[in-house]
Amino acid sequence: MTPTSVTLTAEDGSTAVVTVPFEPLDVVTREGLVAHVLTERRLGVLLVRRGGYGAGVFAGGKLLDSKVGSRHVQGTTKAGGWSQQRYARRRDNQAREAFAAATEVAVRILAPAKLDVLVCGGDRRAVDTVLDDPRLKELAGLVRPPFLGVPDPKQKVLEQAGADARAIRIDLDQSE
Repeated sequence: MTPTSVTLTAEDGSTAVVTVPFEPLDVVTREGLVAHVLTERRLGVLLVRRGGYGAGVFAGGKLLDSKVGSRHVQGTTKAGGWSQQRYARRRDNQAREAFAAATEVAVRILAPAKLDVLVCGGDRRAVDTVLDDPRLKELAGLVRPPFLGVPDPKQKVLEQAGADARAIRIDLDQSE
């Protein structure tokens, strides 16, 4: 047992490695793991991708507050020369505007929510860009695994991300 994972062994030699949700585990025992898992937390979820974003606050599995949105970010083009560079600049500007919109939503929804933990997902660089804002400095210290892989954030995706963030991950290794 460690503060980040607990390994259990069955009589047949099979093992189960439980990744501690919202690590670290304070009391490194089986009972401590159960108590840790059952502790109710105020959970924030931040999802950011190039064209969309979502932020939500969950308590006891219930979504209390949320906002999702999207901004158009042009895809890549096969044009060459000046056109390709012009489109690349346009994409960068559109992405910057999308990340600014995501930052404003995070400031409005997540910053005042008195969170215990924050789980992020989408594009890591996009999430890092949002969390680099000085108004979100306190939130950056609350980020815990897992980092969620999500499609473009819509309301249903945000709700599922809240459930996925609370899921307990168990890796099984069955001996023969």
